[in-house]
Amino acid sequence: MKKIMLVLCVCLMFLGSTGCEKVGFKEGTYSGSAIDNYGGEENTATAKIVINNEGKIESVYLDTTYKGTTKKTLGYDYKMKEYYPAAVGEWFEQVEKLEAAIVENQGTKFLSLDSEGKTDAVSGCTIEITALIKAVDNALEQAK
Repeated sequence: MKKIMLVLCVCLMFLGSTGCEKVGFKEGTYSGSAIDNYGGEENTATAKIVINNEGKIESVYLDTTYKGTTKKTLGYDYKMKEYYPAAVGEWFEQVEKLEAAIVENQGTKFLSLDSEGKTDAVSGCTIEITALIKAVDNALEQAK
C-alpha cells in the first residue's frame, strides 16, 4: 500500500510540475517589418509586439509607411472611405481590429488569406494585410 501511495504521489508531483512550464514567447518588445507592394507603391509594413512575463502577446501595434509618413499618423486624412466608399472603416480603424484579433488569438495562425491578401477571420477588417502579417510573424519569430 505504501508503494502505491508513493508512486501516486510521484505521479501527481510530475503532473503538477508540468503546468508550471512557461509556454509561449520570451518577455520583451519585438519589432518586425515587411515590404508592402500593394497599390503599386513600395511601402514598409511594421509591427511592434509586446510580450508579457507570462509569455503572452500583450499588445500589437501595426502601421505602414505612406508618402513620407504613415497610414496611422494620417488617420482620417488617409481618406480610405472617401476614395473607397465600400470600405468598412478608415485604414487605422480596420488595423485596430486586426491588432485586437492578434492579441486575442495570440498570434496569426488563425488567419487565412485569400488570393488578394484579405481575410474573413477579422470582422471589420477588409483591407489587404499580407505585409502586416509578415511583419507580425517576423517580430514573433524573434520572441521564440
